[in-house]
Amino acid sequence: MAEPILEVRDLVKHYPLTQGVLFKKQVGAVKAVDGVSFTLAKGETLGIVGESGCGKSTLAKVLMNLERATAGQVLYKGEDISRLSGAALKAVRRNIQMVFQDPYTSLNPRMTVGDIIGEPFEIHPEVAPKGDRRKAVQDLLDVVGLNPEYINRYPHQFSGGQRQRIGIARGLALKPEIIICDEPVSALDVSVQAQVINLLEQLQGEFELSYMFIAHDLSIVRHISDRVGVMYLGRMVEIGTDAEIYEHATHPYTQALLSAVPVPDPTGREGRERIILSGDIPSPANPPSGCRFRTRCWKAEERCATEVPLLAAPTLLTGDARHDSACHFAAEREVAAA
Repeated sequence: MAEPILEVRDLVKHYPLTQGVLFKKQVGAVKAVDGVSFTLAKGETLGIVGESGCGKSTLAKVLMNLERATAGQVLYKGEDISRLSGAALKAVRRNIQMVFQDPYTSLNPRMTVGDIIGEPFEIHPEVAPKGDRRKAVQDLLDVVGLNPEYINRYPHQFSGGQRQRIGIARGLALKPEIIICDEPVSALDVSVQAQVINLLEQLQGEFELSYMFIAHDLSIVRHISDRVGVMYLGRMVEIGTDAEIYEHATHPYTQALLSAVPVPDPTGREGRERIILSGDIPSPANPPSGCRFRTRCWKAEERCATEVPLLAAPTLLTGDARHDSACHFAAEREVAAA
């Protein structure tokens, strides 16, 4: 794999739980992100999937420094940016931008499209001098497939898909190297989702972008991602190439997620095992000991309650599935599938 442009090491984000009115005392913590590690190479798309509440969006905010990490490191080209502030953080943020989930609330309704897309130039005037900004905004509108003459319109005059294109244009304004996409198509119709995904792929090739793509829909993630990371209750439980995850999943949680993906062809459903997980996802304020998935896992054993499984390649491997999985029995699962 190419040299990583972004490296995340044991990233932690805990939100304190307090009690008392005058003298607040911390009595616990919500462990939203709890020891996540991964790398992102230049030009790569890393998909992040998992249930609501697993920490995907919190992870994105911490990477952007919208939330301060409790512990761990976020290395951009070898520099730890998790503790930066002021001018140093401003300089790095130019290279790491974000496309938000909801195109209806992420755009200021009182600003024109030209002002929304051109706002980053106010913070980084060196990217586009004042006299060139209108032309720069119109070029960005054209790049994302919108009429450059729409520059004076307001967000309410656009459809959901068009608004998301405006959000993408804003993300491209500073010519970043990394774009974090936080469920960018979940609020859109299926037909519009395909258009936005195709646009993101086109822009990635044109501008040599690296994506971290967060989504619920595993079929969308597979379509756009080079590698896929699966999160559960604040931790990464499996990570590998799209083929390794979708064809050789070794973690039971990943297998359960994949079994829930709809299959449009009725003949493809025959013989397919549907895995129904029991219970609800535990509270991140009080996660289970050992393996966090053990309370819902149909193959959990006593060892799972006492030992925390490491995210690593199984020691015993067969076939071509060689990827990291945080399951004590990943090797056995691979042998069984071979």
